[in-house]
Amino acid sequence: MLTPQILPSDDPIDRPDFNPVDYINQLFPTEQSLSNIDEVVGKIRYKIRHLDTDIRSVVRGQTNVGEEGRGALEEAQRAIHDLFTKIKDIKDKAEKSEEMVKEITRDIKQLDHAKRHLTASITTLNHLHMLVGGVESLTSLTRKRQYFDVANLLQGVLNVLEHFQPYMAIPQIKELADRVRQIQTELGGQIISDFEEAFQGSGAKYGPGNQRQLKEACFVVNILDPKVKRDLLTWFVKLQLTEYLVLFGENQDVAWLDKIDRRYAWIKRTLVDFEEKFGHLFPVDWEVSERICVEFCDLTRKELQKIMGKRRIEIDVKLLLFAIQRTTNFETLISKRFTGVTIQTAEQVKPVPSKQAPARKPFGDQGYPEGSNPFEEEEAPSGENTEEQKTATKAVASPFIGIISKCFEAHLDVYIESQDRNLADLLTRFLEDFRQYGTPRIESEEGSNVLPSSADLFVCYKKCVVQCSQLSTGQPMVDLTRTFQKYLKEYSVRILLNNLPKMSSQSSNITSASGLIQSILKEGEVSKLTEEEQCRACAILCTAEYCMETTHQLEEKLREKVDGELVAKIDLNAEQDLFH
Repeated sequence: MLTPQILPSDDPIDRPDFNPVDYINQLFPTEQSLSNIDEVVGKIRYKIRHLDTDIRSVVRGQTNVGEEGRGALEEAQRAIHDLFTKIKDIKDKAEKSEEMVKEITRDIKQLDHAKRHLTASITTLNHLHMLVGGVESLTSLTRKRQYFDVANLLQGVLNVLEHFQPYMAIPQIKELADRVRQIQTELGGQIISDFEEAFQGSGAKYGPGNQRQLKEACFVVNILDPKVKRDLLTWFVKLQLTEYLVLFGENQDVAWLDKIDRRYAWIKRTLVDFEEKFGHLFPVDWEVSERICVEFCDLTRKELQKIMGKRRIEIDVKLLLFAIQRTTNFETLISKRFTGVTIQTAEQVKPVPSKQAPARKPFGDQGYPEGSNPFEEEEAPSGENTEEQKTATKAVASPFIGIISKCFEAHLDVYIESQDRNLADLLTRFLEDFRQYGTPRIESEEGSNVLPSSADLFVCYKKCVVQCSQLSTGQPMVDLTRTFQKYLKEYSVRILLNNLPKMSSQSSNITSASGLIQSILKEGEVSKLTEEEQCRACAILCTAEYCMETTHQLEEKLREKVDGELVAKIDLNAEQDLFH
C-alpha cells in the first residue's frame, strides 16, 4: 500500500477501490460511444505494451541492484575506515599539541617565578645597598652633626630596615640592624650632650652659631625612641627652673605666703623670656612652654606644702586667703594660655565643681521684703553674666585649675576657725542689737516683722558658702556646715527662745516656736501679754518660720556645692526642727 504514496497516480485503474463496470461505463457512457470500441481497445493495448516495456526495463535494472549495493556498502565501509583513521590522526595531533602547550606553559611558569624572584632579589639588593649606604652615611653625618640630613636619612633607613625583618636570622642583616640601633643610641646621647653643652654651666655655648643645629637636632629626636625626647625635655625643663628653686628655697624670705605672687611673677617673666629666646628652637607640638609651667606648678605645690607644714603656726586666715586668691588667679591665667595636653599624671587634678543651681527664687512667694532672702540673687539675671559663667565653666574644666591651690586644702581649718569667730562676734552683735532696739514694729500691711538679724545671718552664710566653694568643695565644706549648724542652734536659743515672753511657770519648758504658739493659744494667756510682748512674740514666730525655710534652702545650696561623695554628710533637718 506504499506504492500510491511513493508513485502517486490519477489513473482510475490504480485506485484501490477500482470497479471495472464503472470504468467501462465511463469509457462508453452511451450506446453511440460503442462505435469507438476498437479505438479504445487499441489505446488500452498500447498502454499495456508501454507498461510491459517499463516493467521489463525495471526488472532488468533490478538485476544489478544487489551488486551495486554491496559495492556501495564496501565504499561506505572504506570511507568510515578512512574517517576513523583521520580522527585518530587528529586525536594524536591534539594530544601532541596538548603536551607541547604543557611544556610551553611549564616553561612560562618557571620564567614567571624566575622573573618574580629576580625582581624581589633586585629589590632586596637595592634595599640592602640603600641600607649599607645609609648606615655608612648616617655614621658620617652623625660624626659631623649634620642633623638635618640625618633626620631625612634616618627615617628612610628605618623604613628600609622594616623590609628586612623576615631576614633577621641572617648574620649580616642582623649586624646592620644592630648598627642602626647603635647609631640611634649614639645620636640620642650626642644630641643631649649638645644641648647640655649649649645651655648648661658657665661655658654655655648657645648662640646664633648653633641655633640651627639644635633646631635640626629636634627633628632627629622626633624619629628616635620617645625616651630620648622625654629625657631631653625633662632635663631642659628642670634647667629652666633651677633659678626658681634657688630664689624661692624654703629658707628664703620670698618663699613665704605673703610674697607668693612673686613666684607667679617670676614664672611669667621666665615663660616670656623662653618664648623670645628659645621658642623657635623646639617643635610646636612639644609644648615646651606648657611643660615648664606644669613642672613649675608641681614644684610650687610641693614647696608650699613643705613650708606650710613647717610654719603652720604662722598661718592666719588673711594670709591664707591672700595666697589662695593669688594662686587661683594664676591658675585661671595659665588655664587660658595652655591646654593641659602635657599633663600625664596618674591622678588628674580634680576640678572645682562648676555646677550652677537651677534658676529659681527660693523665697519668691513667701511675702518677705525684697532683700531678706540672701539666695534670691544667686542666679545671673542677664545674658552677659550667663556668658561669663560659660567662660568660667570652660576655665574650670582645665586641668590647671587646682594644680597648685589644692595644697591649701589641708590648712583650710584656719579659714573655718576664722568663720567660727566671725559668726560668734556676729551673734553677740545680734544679741546686743536686740537688747538695744528690740523687735521691729509693723507700720504697714506690706511690712515685715522678721528680725533683721536673721537675714544678716543668712547673708553672711551665703558669703561663706560662695567663698568656701571657691577654696574647696571637699571636707572643708562639711566642716563649714557644722559651724553653720552650731550658730543656727545658738541663734534659735540665744536670740529667739531666750527672748520669748514669759507667760507662766511652764514657759521655761518652751523649746520651739510651736511650743510658744500652743502656750499663747491657751485660754486667757493672750490677755496676760502686753502689746510690746505680743509684738515681740509675733516677730520671733515670723523669724523662726523664715529661718526654718531659709535653712532648708541653705541645705540645698550646700548639697549643690559639696563633692558628690560628701552630700550625705550635709543634713540640717535638726536645725530646721529648732525653728519649727
